[in-house]
Amino acid sequence: GGKGANQAIAAARAGASVTLWAAVGHDTAADRMQALLTAELAGARLSRFDLPSDRSVILVDGAGENVIVTAAACAASFRPLAEGVLPRTWKSGDSLLMQGNLSVDETAACLRHAQAAGLFTILNPSPLPPGGLDMASVSLLIANRPEAEALTGERDPAAAVNRLRAMGAGQVVITLGGEGAVLHDGRESFAIPAAKVDVVDTSGAGDCFAGTLAGLLHRGMPIVAAARLATQAAALSVGRAGTLSAFPTRVELSALASSPTLDIA
Repeated sequence: GGKGANQAIAAARAGASVTLWAAVGHDTAADRMQALLTAELAGARLSRFDLPSDRSVILVDGAGENVIVTAAACAASFRPLAEGVLPRTWKSGDSLLMQGNLSVDETAACLRHAQAAGLFTILNPSPLPPGGLDMASVSLLIANRPEAEALTGERDPAAAVNRLRAMGAGQVVITLGGEGAVLHDGRESFAIPAAKVDVVDTSGAGDCFAGTLAGLLHRGMPIVAAARLATQAAALSVGRAGTLSAFPTRVELSALASSPTLDIA
């Protein structure tokens, strides 16, 4: 799915070594995706199916808010465990970042196998699949406010965090748009403020946040500091039009970090 590509590239720009597994068709759209991914990622593993490549149409209103219409036949058909694409390459200490593109059963199986193999598992349940999700093998859950409410029935973000942890998630981040985010690191909760920006286009902001956070965590940055920087990266992205073209570059992320110990340029 596009969310997977967006998050993989955001994580790579944050300095992580990233391999993306995704499903595409045998068409010119898939060829364009391959070229785009090759320019950004050292590892892009695309499984080809006799289906049209998944496509999304993003509608943006005057306030910069978006609605996304997606065709997802390839993602629905993708079985990375059955194909053996994951266990061949992952190793203990790696991180696995997943979205809501695959089936609920496939997502749960991938997370379960990864955590058993010693990986840090991250789930961004977007698009939110019907029927709920198994949190038992999720080291870190990243959800926006509507997703958290749909998963827990709790409107209050703090209550939703507690409920998601009770459901099995180890650490939880709930993004709140212009209000920032709330974070539970497994011991205590933190409020992460958002930078004030003139919003042009919110498309991909959640992907920018999730991918940047995953990349920074894998680089060894503490989760609270990583969430603050990921929030700044997402704020920068919504001030520009587009998705990947709006995401911060490695140079911009280094400038946001303002830290001599974080060399991601």
